[in-house]
Amino acid sequence: MILRARTVVPVSRRPIADGAVEVLRGRIVRIGPWREFSDTKRQHSVDLGDVALLPGLVNAHCHLEYTGMAGQFLPPKYFSDWLKLIVAAKGVQSDADFVEAWRKGASQLLRTGTTTVADIAALPNILPQPSPLRVIAFLELTGVRSKRPPREIVSEAARKIRSLRAAHHPAGFSPHAPYSTTPELLRLAAQTARRQRWRVTTHVAESAEEFEMFTEARGRMFDWLSSQRDCRDCGRGSPVRHLARAGLLGANFLAVHVNCLADGDAGLLSRKRTGVVHCPRSHSFFSHPKFPFKALSSAGVNICLGTDSLASLEARRREVPELDMFAEMRSFARKHRDVPPGVVLRMATLNGAQALGLAGQAGEIIPGAAADLIALPCREKLADIYDAVLHHRGDVAASLIAGRWAVAPA
Repeated sequence: MILRARTVVPVSRRPIADGAVEVLRGRIVRIGPWREFSDTKRQHSVDLGDVALLPGLVNAHCHLEYTGMAGQFLPPKYFSDWLKLIVAAKGVQSDADFVEAWRKGASQLLRTGTTTVADIAALPNILPQPSPLRVIAFLELTGVRSKRPPREIVSEAARKIRSLRAAHHPAGFSPHAPYSTTPELLRLAAQTARRQRWRVTTHVAESAEEFEMFTEARGRMFDWLSSQRDCRDCGRGSPVRHLARAGLLGANFLAVHVNCLADGDAGLLSRKRTGVVHCPRSHSFFSHPKFPFKALSSAGVNICLGTDSLASLEARRREVPELDMFAEMRSFARKHRDVPPGVVLRMATLNGAQALGLAGQAGEIIPGAAADLIALPCREKLADIYDAVLHHRGDVAASLIAGRWAVAPA
């Protein structure tokens, strides 16, 4: 099958006017100007018309289970207050509620152009769920409240990961955050993941409260959690350094949020080849400290984008928010006006693929990559194509995952 489009946007190379992409057995085999495809090839083509054809978006951090909590919470004054609210809200939900929320979130992502998602699974018992999406399930690990032995927690999660991977569902570990885990659990998760060649992701340095807890051993979060966990690991440096001591930082690790950096943290992340995922709309909801994009990018850290969950988005003008990577790109662009639109698009495609170990397989249109493609209505000139893509709103015109239509063209 050959897909023809007004503009093809490969991401890793310049856009192509009147371009085409050839797909065979779920893979991209050729990309180029339409005129270079022979008459014989053209007989098996689908003309998508006035669209921009680009790689499917890569959502590097999401909580699909929380989709049902969309717009339920107002922005909190303190991050720790929101943590208490969401723990309480989760406690009154049933497994059926979470399944419905998961499926609703997956549907939203499909409609708005995501083809690959890193999903944090707090309830591994509801997995896997059917979806055309490429889902990498990261099993959440905590243990502070339950007081279960870390080795038992990691072993149980590892068994579930093996069962998912045996059924061709990629999975890895997600120790929730430094404040909600123990150093031993972090070390065991890091060792097991490295031994098994699994990927790991963790919320880290998200809030000023967390940063104060680990650097100063004091503050609102420290006071709240000191009766629930052994806090002797606090007061020894930044949350990023805390993860480094546990052995988590590395090429198989993705750090989530990273809003608060100490001197040297950006360089440490870069040396360890650890990627960072930023969730712009969630960041705005909490009014976190400014995301240190320049410090991280200058250090050479791979920065990508995610949606986080709908539990950390505010309903505006009675409009319930949806999971939408284009909305994340627009939100990022508004706060970082000096970052070119093409760079922002890379953060939602190629960078995310690299951070999740999918380099050459997703996030760009190149021969050999998976045929994960989306089409957006677009008539802009080639010179304006990145800006047009960045400001797309609404559903995509079509979506192809592994060479099959997830959203069929009209």
